[in-house]
Amino acid sequence: MTLEGRVALVTGGGRGIGRAIALALAQDGADVAVNFRRDTQSANETVAEIERLGRRSKAYAASVDDYDACAAMVDGVVADFGKVDILVNNAGVASRGRTVVDTDPDEPMRLFATHAYGAWALSKLVLPSMREQARGDIVMISSAAVLHMGANSAPYNMAKAALEALAWTLAKEERRHGVHVNVVAPGLVDTEMGRRLVKGAMGVDDIRTMDARAPFGHVCTPEEVADVVRFVVSDRASYLTAQRIGVDGGPF
Repeated sequence: MTLEGRVALVTGGGRGIGRAIALALAQDGADVAVNFRRDTQSANETVAEIERLGRRSKAYAASVDDYDACAAMVDGVVADFGKVDILVNNAGVASRGRTVVDTDPDEPMRLFATHAYGAWALSKLVLPSMREQARGDIVMISSAAVLHMGANSAPYNMAKAALEALAWTLAKEERRHGVHVNVVAPGLVDTEMGRRLVKGAMGVDDIRTMDARAPFGHVCTPEEVADVVRFVVSDRASYLTAQRIGVDGGPF
């Protein structure tokens, strides 16, 4: 699944799922721009690992809920790499696990801004460059939460649902330009956010203790999510767009 000659921008690419995706795309031959918000060290470590794979990489600090910051970042990536033909909208934050009645009024807007508005802004900004390429790919990292809509998580559920609505709309608009738009939707993943989630919601201190009751005997890993992303942006997925691929071990 060669991605030679292609340039990817991965938001939230310094840690967790984003880092795994950035490394996987680099392993397949892409140069990778790594977006981060605060954790400079992790972003630089990811860049260094990509460079050890023989690919070009650079870290870009930008909060995806800030349009001007996104615009400056995309301008920088295009200036440094010449284009963006793979965009992975991965940056995300968790909700605080409260009922609608008990949720702070600012929380839904904060999550919408990160998950949905940020993806909208970046898609808008990269498309002029992407449309000029032989192929473009936009991948939205959503969540199994959109299917389950569990209690005590309305801001997160709403934000991810909006992200998926963007994907379906964008897929229809951009197909004629050779741009593929797909959704990859993990369930619980062994990341810093996943570990916080199970501790706060379930009182589980060690996420690995959940392996025995997880599908296939383990909680999903970031690399398993990344393997799906690297497939959907490859030539092996040349006739695939407007699809939602769940990486959650199946219904249970």
